Amino acid sequence: MNVTEIFGKNVFNDVVMRERLPKDTYKALKRTMDLGERLTEDVADVVANAMKDWAIEKGATHYTHWFQPMTGKTAEKHDSFIEPTGDGSVIMEFSGKQLIQGEPDASSFPNGGLRATFEARGYTAWDATSPAFLKDDTLCIPTAFCSYSGEALDKKTPLLRSMEAIDKQALRILRLFGDKETKKVMTTLGPEQEYFLIDKRLYQQRKDLIFTGRTLFGAMPPKGQELDDHYFGSIKERISAFMKEIDVELWKLGITSKTKHNEVAPAQHEMAPIFTTANIATDHNQLVMDTITKVAQHHELACLLHEKPFAGVNGSGKHNNWSISTPTANLLSPGKTPHSNAQFLTFLVAIIAAVDEYAPLLRLSAANAGNEHRLGANEAPPAIISIFLGEQLTDIIEQIKAGALTSSKEAETMKLGVTTLPDFPKDVTDRNRTSPFAFTGNRFEFRMVGSNQSISGPSIVLNTILAEVLSRIADRLEGVENFELELSHILEELVKDHYDVIFNGDGYSEDWVDEAERRGLPNIKTTPEAISVFNRPEYVEMFAKHSVFSQQEVTARQEIMFEEYSKNINIEALTMVEIAKREILPAVMEYMGALSNTILSIKSAVPSADVSVQTALVERMSNLVKEANDKVDELDTMVNRVHHEIEDFEKQAYAYKFEVFPAMEALRKPCDELETIVSEEFWPFPTYSDLLFRV
Repeated sequence: MNVTEIFGKNVFNDVVMRERLPKDTYKALKRTMDLGERLTEDVADVVANAMKDWAIEKGATHYTHWFQPMTGKTAEKHDSFIEPTGDGSVIMEFSGKQLIQGEPDASSFPNGGLRATFEARGYTAWDATSPAFLKDDTLCIPTAFCSYSGEALDKKTPLLRSMEAIDKQALRILRLFGDKETKKVMTTLGPEQEYFLIDKRLYQQRKDLIFTGRTLFGAMPPKGQELDDHYFGSIKERISAFMKEIDVELWKLGITSKTKHNEVAPAQHEMAPIFTTANIATDHNQLVMDTITKVAQHHELACLLHEKPFAGVNGSGKHNNWSISTPTANLLSPGKTPHSNAQFLTFLVAIIAAVDEYAPLLRLSAANAGNEHRLGANEAPPAIISIFLGEQLTDIIEQIKAGALTSSKEAETMKLGVTTLPDFPKDVTDRNRTSPFAFTGNRFEFRMVGSNQSISGPSIVLNTILAEVLSRIADRLEGVENFELELSHILEELVKDHYDVIFNGDGYSEDWVDEAERRGLPNIKTTPEAISVFNRPEYVEMFAKHSVFSQQEVTARQEIMFEEYSKNINIEALTMVEIAKREILPAVMEYMGALSNTILSIKSAVPSADVSVQTALVERMSNLVKEANDKVDELDTMVNRVHHEIEDFEKQAYAYKFEVFPAMEALRKPCDELETIVSEEFWPFPTYSDLLFRV
């Protein structure tokens, strides 16, 4: 296999455009892609025809406007290229108008009250900055999705707005430092994707995995991840074959799948791409999730993207490696002497201030029902937002705080004490896996994002909050007489005001929880609490200032998040009730009956035989069955009350968290204990031992 030949073969990328478009059309399209210039309909017509010809040559018969509604998934409505000619035959056509604009039904997607059910019309608009691609027999055109009245109904539109906001404000800063040439500043992402793979046949026997993506019941197996033998371990042949196909399919889509390895938990794995611009990275990550789920089926596997599919072992995250770049430079690259790199320090300090001031929004951006199980446990970062900088940058920040910035700690040389092993430079910063926001050389790694989430939301928040702080800095610096003096005052003020968000220690320790509280850092533990911060007036004002969200769009998204959370917990609760009633309790009673018959047979054959062990076991199971049955009834009653009697979305979400969820945990406890007692042949579905180790 020649990777260079297959890479991007299913993408209408720059190489294809140069080959197929007239020079003037190509240049006009590139100006739209790179500089944000408007695209004329004449140019769109030429591009559409070239796209159509290219796609048909590759076997495509349909096209679709591929968009990302607020479900967090992708959506597509397929139309064929055929147009009737009037003589009973057809021709294949695709116009610029069809490329630029589509009209899907907007009524059945989450809209948070922006659209009534009878107001069905919506629009998709071509995002020329993200290349079209082929999937199966369809030309997929990345698009934004809005309502008939213009409100954003998707994940892409606000992301593009936030990218324009940071571009505008970052360019103001660059101009102040004398950069008159740079025309574009963009944020880049390289999202690492964690996932679980289990046997498809076993997956199909678990209703909880099918309906909710996670195991609602399950006792821990004798072996978990405590030996750390799965992490970076030898990849099993079956998994290796899956990973090879994943690489090929992603490479064809122009996705730079770079890294693959076993993760910490049994049956857990990770892939990571090379970074690209935030909107393309977001599109690519949606394709990654879709592709690994589909390819798993080819290998009789099931891919689990839930943030915590198994209790007691690592959950799955999405580590967003986020940076700011121009076409020629990474603005978060410190250089060899970062203390003298005033431009880098300005962006660094602005990020520190933004993360500290808007920590609740960052926490919100990683909040959903699945991630609630993951954060703060088994190598996932805690819910407290803090920044890890490492020794070198922390030392520089402390110098700024003290008002005397003079030096940078230099990198050391690693000497391993073996003559045949080479010496090599030691990084100036370690990696802190317990930090939610860690500097890792020339970027920040936002580790809170859940495996199943769109990376759009966290990127929107990071882009917008940084744009806001940069705008304040630019406001103070533009037109000032002594630029260097004012800049030093600004940096010192910001560092002093936001120094407490910097923490290089163990984010899992109880001491840090107490220390963070003393520092005044928010500890937003639950998803409903996180969602509640969205409509704070100062946040709404900031989003509106930078044209990222209107008041109505914030309100709608908050309502959708509350509703989605409640629906997820409701589905989980109903699934638990069904499994307990129809699978677990009948199986346990069948085993109790078999064991009781055994006791009677023994006593009949040998009246003096001691059957106290068997009798005690039946009695123990009987007590647990009674407890489980009571908890089933309690959960069933409670979930019906919360679902039907509480209409307010926010109040309902809180009720699901603080009333329904504890009832679910109470039901799980006796059922998991029963699993450890009941004979394997009677237990109704695969256990953790089966799911995690039979791949």
